[in-house]
Amino acid sequence: MEPIHLTAASEDAGTRLDSFLAASLPELTRSAAARLIEAGQVLIGGRAPSKSCRLAGGEAVSVLLPDPEPIEARPQDIPLDIVYEDADVIVVNKPAGLVVHPAPGHPDGTLVNALLYHCGNSLSGVGGALRPGIVHRIDRDTSGLIIAAKNDAAHQALSAQLQDHSLARTYEAVVVGNLREDAGTVDAPIGRHHTDRKKMAVTDRGGKRAVTHWETLERFPGYTHVRCRLETGRTHQIRVHMAYIGHPLCGDTVYGTKKPVPGLAGQCLHAVGLRFIHPGTGEAVELTCPLSGEFEAVLAKLRRQTL
Repeated sequence: MEPIHLTAASEDAGTRLDSFLAASLPELTRSAAARLIEAGQVLIGGRAPSKSCRLAGGEAVSVLLPDPEPIEARPQDIPLDIVYEDADVIVVNKPAGLVVHPAPGHPDGTLVNALLYHCGNSLSGVGGALRPGIVHRIDRDTSGLIIAAKNDAAHQALSAQLQDHSLARTYEAVVVGNLREDAGTVDAPIGRHHTDRKKMAVTDRGGKRAVTHWETLERFPGYTHVRCRLETGRTHQIRVHMAYIGHPLCGDTVYGTKKPVPGLAGQCLHAVGLRFIHPGTGEAVELTCPLSGEFEAVLAKLRRQTL
């Protein structure tokens, strides 16, 4: 594999080399970057630096990444909470912690592996070998409704609905702080964070239009239970937008506080509603699912003021 060549900017002065690499290369964690440095796979000016190296700014850094291990989506007998299914589509209530499709670090045990076992060969191929049937994604630690297509025609029709916003998705979340208004809209472009490439951010530099409509459902001391409706579908959209207006999601250690919430594996976010035009019949289909047990437990603690 050819080495990747990077140049440290002046603002990188004082930054640890492993942190710089993790921020510059989305496929690397800081610990993985440190292992590459120790293995001599990282050079600065043609020389191998120490693990604790800090940049001065302006250095030429070359990184030799190992060849990725092959990933193959294979059927696995993983239980599915099926909300709706017919010959064209399947809608699943995904639990928090379940990754949607295989990727580096998650080669199996995903929703795709479970769908392949349940559906056999009746999944669309539009998404590629590692994402058969997948029309849209939700984060690993987000629970709730996700739709998959069983054939290419259904996949193309549902993808078109994502583009024209006729495929509607509704979420519920608990956010930190008290929202003054009862409802509002966040209309702010989202793109890759300019320094931390694993994160998204509100940015005009390369950002795409993103719109989130929200309304207040219940208020607590220091927290608010809200419903959010996506007009667009950018990566981490609700998490980024709510943090942008000063109300990050409860338990979101990426865009909010670094301290996790006991009993909650990630952010308190659940996809409660899904509405789409059936690709076969042309009829409107509207589905809902109850909040997850973890979400309900957070609400119970907030009502007792014990969170």
